[in-house]
Amino acid sequence: MEQEDKIQLFEDKRIRTAWDAEHEEWYFSIVDVVGVLTDSVDPTAYWRKLKQRLKAEGNETVTNCHGLKMTAADGKKRKTDVATTEQLLRLIQSIPSPKAEPFKMWLAQVGRERIEETIDPELTIDRALETYLKKGYSREWINQRLQAIQVRKELTDEWDARGVQKGMEYAILTNEISRAWSGMTTGQYKKLKGLTKENLRDNMTTLELVLNMLAEATTTEISKQKAPESFQENIEVARAGGKVAGDARKAVETQTGVPVITSKNASQLNQVVANLIESGIPTAEDPKEKK
Repeated sequence: MEQEDKIQLFEDKRIRTAWDAEHEEWYFSIVDVVGVLTDSVDPTAYWRKLKQRLKAEGNETVTNCHGLKMTAADGKKRKTDVATTEQLLRLIQSIPSPKAEPFKMWLAQVGRERIEETIDPELTIDRALETYLKKGYSREWINQRLQAIQVRKELTDEWDARGVQKGMEYAILTNEISRAWSGMTTGQYKKLKGLTKENLRDNMTTLELVLNMLAEATTTEISKQKAPESFQENIEVARAGGKVAGDARKAVETQTGVPVITSKNASQLNQVVANLIESGIPTAEDPKEKK
């Protein structure tokens, strides 16, 4: 496990975390979270009793939690119980505390929304649009992003039809496409942009997004025409589809003299847009008359 220790702050209180780069998963110190939510003078004892009660109830989340060595207050590494985001949210539901109540209400709201989206899938698109707008993305970018989701869905449907297994095989083929058009695997691409758990496509420029769409759409079309039967043949198709977009990227760079791939992520890109608006410089969405 390639682990990177970090400190997160919640209400000015320290929560030790560890990032597992291999599995792209955050792990949180349960004792630290319990201390924040309960204001207990002895969060370790509180967690010990809570863990015993949950185990007695047959709670699988507690059973699946494991320990990692984290830096204690005295600077020494000590093993402490940790939880993933999913496990942590489940544990929070079992903590009777006013500070935990907002998390419980949020979980209930998310659950209600997921049920509504199962009944009416169109709500998923509406909520995605609303979320992107709140994050500061332009409508032009959002339109491209929603199209990219559809293109990706068509690709995974094609993979399903060819017997490609979800999970590891999906990841391998996605990496082959990414390497062929951008020169990097998705992991390397995310590292370039300083990302961890964030979605790579949500942190692409419009041009990066369009070329990624071209790579995936081309892969889908080649697969339909060649009908690959083995996983190795699917890999070759993925490389071919990615190469088409890779050639397009190189052509754009030759014409512009500027690299298509950028290290900027969404927060940096959206800040550029915000600065333009605040400075009064005309944008595509806010044209001003030239004097």
